[in-house]
Amino acid sequence: MGYGNKAKPREDTPLLGEAPPPLSSKFKTFANVFIAIVGAGVLGLPYAFKRTGWLMGLLTLFSVAALINHCMMLLVHIRRKLGVSNIASFGDLGFAVCGNVGRFVVDVLIILSQAGFCVGYLIFIGNTLANLFNSTDTTTLSLSLSLRHLMGVSPKSLYIWGCFPFQLGLNSIKTLTHLAPLSIFADVVDLGAMAVVIVEDVKITMQQRPQVVAFGGMSVFFYGMGVAVYAFEGVGMVLPLESEMKEKDKFGKVLALSMLFIAVMYGSFGLLGYMAFGDETMDIITANLGAGLMSGLVQLGLCINLFFTFPLMMNPVFEIVERRFWSGMYCVWLRWLLVLAVTLVALLVPNFADFLSLVGSSVCCALGFVLPTLFHLIVFKDEMEWKQRALDWGILLLGIVLGVSGTWSSLSEIFQK
Repeated sequence: MGYGNKAKPREDTPLLGEAPPPLSSKFKTFANVFIAIVGAGVLGLPYAFKRTGWLMGLLTLFSVAALINHCMMLLVHIRRKLGVSNIASFGDLGFAVCGNVGRFVVDVLIILSQAGFCVGYLIFIGNTLANLFNSTDTTTLSLSLSLRHLMGVSPKSLYIWGCFPFQLGLNSIKTLTHLAPLSIFADVVDLGAMAVVIVEDVKITMQQRPQVVAFGGMSVFFYGMGVAVYAFEGVGMVLPLESEMKEKDKFGKVLALSMLFIAVMYGSFGLLGYMAFGDETMDIITANLGAGLMSGLVQLGLCINLFFTFPLMMNPVFEIVERRFWSGMYCVWLRWLLVLAVTLVALLVPNFADFLSLVGSSVCCALGFVLPTLFHLIVFKDEMEWKQRALDWGILLLGIVLGVSGTWSSLSEIFQK
């Protein structure tokens, strides 16, 4: 079971199966952008709105969407300017602009971001299963308490360790093609879960109107920005998506419409969740739905979809690490070591939304804001107008400030718990 004559998957490989046809319609490009961006991060948005206030949360979301869209298009403009046919990924672009250093920086950030997503998945699975099976079932609760007393581990840790041997098996599969259909399943489950949560939010809001705040204060601004950047992370997909589109001159418009649609969806989900539960909003919004059958099915479905999405998100990490340390050859022990590292980090982090903010601030800001503007400044340095130069420098500095401040804020939140 190998790759045969097919190219190995890269950090930019679309997770829709084998390489799609070279020419995509506007609708398919829209769908691919949606699949590349929308993920489990949306479940932490209501909690982020509770922290930042609903109005600040909305302003943050739409601002980040506009900035990420702008920076994605900068990468497209850079590739068109360079005119190099073999620039297929963000890493290739880094190499074309800054040589080996550029590729190395992009590779490291993609490893950290993808592994960070997987850590978030395990935290979600552990916390959700602990809430589902250890809060109301007396027998299960007494058993978990006994195990905790004997082994010194929490229910969350037990569930995460329970996933570990199965993830070793799933992540040993060589070809991404065998796992790719799971990405479509994951998005269908995500959308279904969001629909159920929104319906429940509306029902609860009509029955009770908890007190909400519009602005949580500037002290939580960077926290909210970190969560928003995480939710919109997908900059590594923009180059292959643009190259696959039939009418490339319309790619910018399709991308902008896609980002606007996702921003409206995210904003509605975060706002309704916070409006329904107010100060009681949990870091994972599905935990607020109670112990009913529908709530349990939604939470269990999300856990299953993230469980199977885990190897898809780790694949770019494996590709980069194997390319750099194992001559691009498949290496099962390296994969197992990386899965173990991700599992150990997940055991140490208590809160899902806080970790979203940390990854968004520390890594996604660099990938989404800093590198695109830096590469653009380098490539277009001799032909930029002062307005474009000022905009690039402004976004670059914003990315650095957000990265440093948001990372500090998120780490402070994590270590205080």
